[in-house]
Amino acid sequence: MDKRKNYLMVLDTETAPMDREFEGVDPSNMLVYDLGFAVVDKYGNVYETQSFVNADIFLGEKDLMKSAYYAEKIPNYWEDIKNGDRVLTSWYNIQKAVRDTIKKYNISMVFAHNMRFDYGVTNNTERWLTKSKYRYFFPYGIKICDTLKMARQVVATMPTYKNFCIENNYLTKNNQCRLTAEIIYRFITGDNEFKESHTGLEDVFIEKEILRYCYAKHKKMVKEMWA
Repeated sequence: MDKRKNYLMVLDTETAPMDREFEGVDPSNMLVYDLGFAVVDKYGNVYETQSFVNADIFLGEKDLMKSAYYAEKIPNYWEDIKNGDRVLTSWYNIQKAVRDTIKKYNISMVFAHNMRFDYGVTNNTERWLTKSKYRYFFPYGIKICDTLKMARQVVATMPTYKNFCIENNYLTKNNQCRLTAEIIYRFITGDNEFKESHTGLEDVFIEKEILRYCYAKHKKMVKEMWA
């Protein structure tokens, strides 16, 4: 490991709802069953990856899992666990792996696309499983950053992206360009047939490319979620 490098973490989660009747996708109603992360640099190089299935939810809350948006992928998770592609373990061990990796690489910034959601659901899962004895998933002092916020400042301002969204009808009801990770990745790669996996680690590889692309434009941008 080259200690001169500035290492970053990109993280993604998949969740199941606590209340099936709740309308919308609110972090306070979601519990994490899949968490993946990668250690990267701003050029998109990957130095380490880890992929976890949260046994406390995946096994401990099987009724909730039936309501997960991507519940049809549950058999795929069992195959991945069997093949060693994902690790089935407790939430405690998942958090420990994240924190140990942050310490190992001296990481100061953690990224996700729409980090408001991932930050919210990791904290909600932490509080729910510990009965609020512990309330925060990430270590104190880590900078919580959002590639969606970066993309709004960089990608969304590009005429080529605006034209891309208009041509493909990737627009909101207010005729604004949509900025999902899938659509941005389609633009970056030129692969307009690309489909997001909606599994933790696989989606991390999309998000780290958005991070790389934004950094490569060398534009002034705010990365932290609350800055």
